Amino acid sequence: MKASTVFLIMLGLVIAAVGGLFTFLMWKSYDRAVEQRAWPQVDGMVLSSEVEEWRHDEFSAKEYRLKLLYGYEWEGERKTGERYGFRGNPKYNKLNKVEGLAKDFPAGSKIKVYVNPEDTDFTILKPDSKAAGYSIWFPMLFVVGGLGISIRAVWATCGSEKRRPKIAATPARP
Repeated sequence: MKASTVFLIMLGLVIAAVGGLFTFLMWKSYDRAVEQRAWPQVDGMVLSSEVEEWRHDEFSAKEYRLKLLYGYEWEGERKTGERYGFRGNPKYNKLNKVEGLAKDFPAGSKIKVYVNPEDTDFTILKPDSKAAGYSIWFPMLFVVGGLGISIRAVWATCGSEKRRPKIAATPARP
């Protein structure tokens, strides 16, 4: 087998593997979003909602995030939560984005709280987006394309061996 054929096979497999990895990650994200929508919802109330200035360290840029506290009742027990989404509260470098979120959740407003049935202290107000599931076809193109490159390289090699003319052995002269 020629080096160029081995290169094409390996290139195709690497492209397919990367596409497969992204397909898997997007599927996990979609699956988590669907699961969150199945969590039980309870009524809650925003106890406080404010914009907080935040810096990772003294050299990093200033960011703003939503500092939220809400109360809810789960199985007769009063609890509090502070998560907006699965990954916590959003941070932005633009103040007006966070102020808009804070206006959506003023103190005293009634809300729906998603409660994780496996850990009832883990709650969110907004489940993840299911967009990853609708876009999963894109990394799948890399899987199909990468496998196509590899298969085509193998097929071309096998086909070229069949097309090679057979050299007839000439009898040795005395």
